[in-house]
Amino acid sequence: MRDYLLLNIASFFIDNWGWLVSIVYVIALVLICLRIIYDTRSNAKALAYLMLVIFVPLLGMFLYFSVGVNHRKRKIFSNKSMIDEKLAKKLREEVSRSAEHIFDKDNPALEANKELALMLIRDSMSPLTANNKVKLLINGELKFPDVMEAIRSAKNHIHLEYYIYEDDEIGCEIEELLIQKAKEGVDVRFIYDDFGSKTIRKKMVPRLKKGGVKAFPFYRVIFWAFANRLNYRNHRKIIVIDGHTGFVGGINVSDKYVNKEAPDKKRLFWRDTHLRIEGAGVLYLQYLFLCDWNFCSGDHLKLEQHFFPKASDAPVRDGKIVQIAASGPDSEKPTVLFALLQAIYLATEEILITTPYFIPGDSILDALVVSALGGVKVKLLVPGISDSVLVNAAARSYYDDLLAAGVEIYFYKKGFVHAKTMVTDRKTVMVGSANMDYRSFDLNFEVNAVIYDKAMGEELRAIFYDDLKDAERVDPERWKNRSWNQQLWEKTARLVSPLL
Repeated sequence: MRDYLLLNIASFFIDNWGWLVSIVYVIALVLICLRIIYDTRSNAKALAYLMLVIFVPLLGMFLYFSVGVNHRKRKIFSNKSMIDEKLAKKLREEVSRSAEHIFDKDNPALEANKELALMLIRDSMSPLTANNKVKLLINGELKFPDVMEAIRSAKNHIHLEYYIYEDDEIGCEIEELLIQKAKEGVDVRFIYDDFGSKTIRKKMVPRLKKGGVKAFPFYRVIFWAFANRLNYRNHRKIIVIDGHTGFVGGINVSDKYVNKEAPDKKRLFWRDTHLRIEGAGVLYLQYLFLCDWNFCSGDHLKLEQHFFPKASDAPVRDGKIVQIAASGPDSEKPTVLFALLQAIYLATEEILITTPYFIPGDSILDALVVSALGGVKVKLLVPGISDSVLVNAAARSYYDDLLAAGVEIYFYKKGFVHAKTMVTDRKTVMVGSANMDYRSFDLNFEVNAVIYDKAMGEELRAIFYDDLKDAERVDPERWKNRSWNQQLWEKTARLVSPLL
């Protein structure tokens, strides 16, 4: 009787397997749709994911679980073990007292952006620091000599964190310096993104470890969990030397960032921007590095004094006020996005933006349109040559609204512009790793430096206008009259822009 019953059950499944699979698929689809609605903060992204899983069977589900899961909400990257609540309370009090003291100094650039500074303090406890020395480094040919000079001067520790680090000429030069300093007794710690720096895994990383450098990948890419781990990348570019000298910006470690004196016509000119910071402004970069280090290495480094030297140990008197905006899947809020929005809304005269990837979403788009309509001069510099056809098409779908509001858009023609900068009202500067797109706001670990300083604002503004000499302004009428098939392709790309 039992065998007969099992035979009938098996026969039923064989005869109706297609129908049963359909039922299971529909149930799974409904559950995934409910998860998307519940879990996705952005309406645009939720709609894009819903369309994807409904109209692209199976593959759409795979892509959603690959790139769409809200890890900020799940906090799988939590670094809260860095400090206990008692210490956190003490740090909050110290940060608040320090900020009040700096606000009392009556700095016009800071006063005009007080809401931005307070937002960063309240949102991420990012300290407001004064008396920093800040140097703009344009392109790799200016950055790397400064980096190597700083590494040579290290006495206690060297911390590096990079999205892309390549096993090429400049990468090997820095590698040799790191190994040399490690042999001198300096603690050298290196975090590399396992996807962006995949070329160094097999040869360079073993060489570094053999030479005494502590090196770990950030969120290792493992084949069976490939897609999810591929999506959440550490896009930061941070160097901290002895807790008092730091580098942050858009330039990775690669030969392509260095433009030769005798240009190679076959080689693309690479335009990028980085910062060297000396002073207390480095301390939050150090904190970010230690959080990321503890996550990827399994160590439990504490907030010890040698990591955070007092101002008297490394006196700097250059007057620059610096604050750091950083966010990622481990943060409660998209701090980088909020900082950009606040700076845009506080601008009263001029907003100058350079970004290689412009998929702003509704919040940034609306902020720029409102500013332009309100009489603020808004200029946007983007690549004329892009390294992604789909991203480029999605970006261009946003230009109609911007041009109609009076925003001036320029295509950089000399090469590829990779800088991520913003200058508002000639006195507030943002330079960092974050692109102006969904990925930087929601998926990647990013870091931007904010400098409240008129001289720095004037300097980066002059560099922006110098870049415009190698750019072509988009004519609103010609843009409006481009071919219908081009517009269709761009609008189609925009439908999936939250997924890019």
